[in-house]
Amino acid sequence: MAFIRRKGNSFYLVHNVRRGGKVCQLHLARLGDRALITDKVVRQVSRKHPFVELNWKALREQLNGQVNLADPSAPAVQKLVSTLRALNIDLADFFPPELQISGSPIVARELLVQMRLLQSTIQVKLGEFGRGARRFGSVAPLRQGR
Repeated sequence: MAFIRRKGNSFYLVHNVRRGGKVCQLHLARLGDRALITDKVVRQVSRKHPFVELNWKALREQLNGQVNLADPSAPAVQKLVSTLRALNIDLADFFPPELQISGSPIVARELLVQMRLLQSTIQVKLGEFGRGARRFGSVAPLRQGR
């Protein structure tokens, strides 16, 4: 039976195996600090441990149930809010002329691609909040200083 284990700030996918009458944990993958099971993780684990059968759907559902976005003091919520604030500050301090001075069209192109992708993602997520407003209740901003 595979399950997700947290150790420090990282999450791991582990599986219990019996060896010589004792149960040992087999570390299948490090999932990182956000505990995501991506297609890449599935491929790597399947390639590295071909004889271990895993219910990927159940594992992903287990992870989805672990993140409690309703609790403003939850570490996942605090990290998300902190990351969004830092990104807002970084983008506000960024000026396009700085990009021209750098003289790197590759960097400029990549930054534009990533900012357009971010814009699209934000529009989709804001649309999801708009459609599901009844589920989320009234969305009030979190108080500063937490």
